[in-house]
Amino acid sequence: MSADEDLGKSWLEALEHQRRLSGHTLANYSRALALLFRLKEGAGLRELEPQHLRRYVARLHAGGLSGRTLALTLSAWRGFYRFLARQHGFAANPAHGVRAPKAARLLPRALSVEQARQLLEAPAGDAPADLRDRAMYELLYSSGLRLAEIVALNEGDGRLDLRQREVTVTGKGAKTRTVPVGSRAAEALRAWLKARAQLAAPRERALFVGARGRRIAPSQVQARLRVWARRQGLGASVHPHMLRHSFASHVLQSSQDLRAVQEMLGHASISTTQVYTHLDFQALAKVYDAAHPRARRK
Repeated sequence: MSADEDLGKSWLEALEHQRRLSGHTLANYSRALALLFRLKEGAGLRELEPQHLRRYVARLHAGGLSGRTLALTLSAWRGFYRFLARQHGFAANPAHGVRAPKAARLLPRALSVEQARQLLEAPAGDAPADLRDRAMYELLYSSGLRLAEIVALNEGDGRLDLRQREVTVTGKGAKTRTVPVGSRAAEALRAWLKARAQLAAPRERALFVGARGRRIAPSQVQARLRVWARRQGLGASVHPHMLRHSFASHVLQSSQDLRAVQEMLGHASISTTQVYTHLDFQALAKVYDAAHPRARRK
């Protein structure tokens, strides 16, 4: 391993242990570093200048990477060079001021209120796995949790308070937030907790466990939801994060309180939350097009 690669490894370790970033985010940063090391073709990190990075971005864009992916890659490179300046005396950040090609903003996919009701009010059996699935999906939609946050929940540690109907989670950047739990989700969670001992291995702390009695894997949550959605006629494209998007969109449509939704989602910037105002506008535009006598050409 070269000296530059050692520096990259040190940065990733600092992100993991000091900032406690998620495995998904760390994997993205690791891929961004791998691209940088491949593109610089033996040049030293201290030798790189903004024109080099602009050329790298152009090559990646020509190779098919989207503007969004390139923006995330540049963000990682900037963070890496900030670390090098702070910890290793690098004088300049060559990624500063380099911009990615503008990307079309993709709106997150959300279920309609009717689709969410169709999904969550589906008849299911009383088997422990069915009770667990209903509890997980009700909680994801009720409280807008991320998949990693729901998988990380433990039973009996006080973070899930069904009496007060609230749950406390630690999200991205080790930020902790407390969000409400709806009555339907609380009811489903109580039913699961009564049955949990039938699946959980002895001394297992995880709130949600898989078939082997250990903490359920994110991939299993996703796979079970696909089956659940397909069974209800919603197709196989429903995924856990879509329930988070649906939570945000539906709460915003009802309350119009962007700051409250930002806090419940755990977004660091309100600009991230504002994407849901576009979803709300799309719904309003469809109503307008269908109802206004002069909205459409004859």
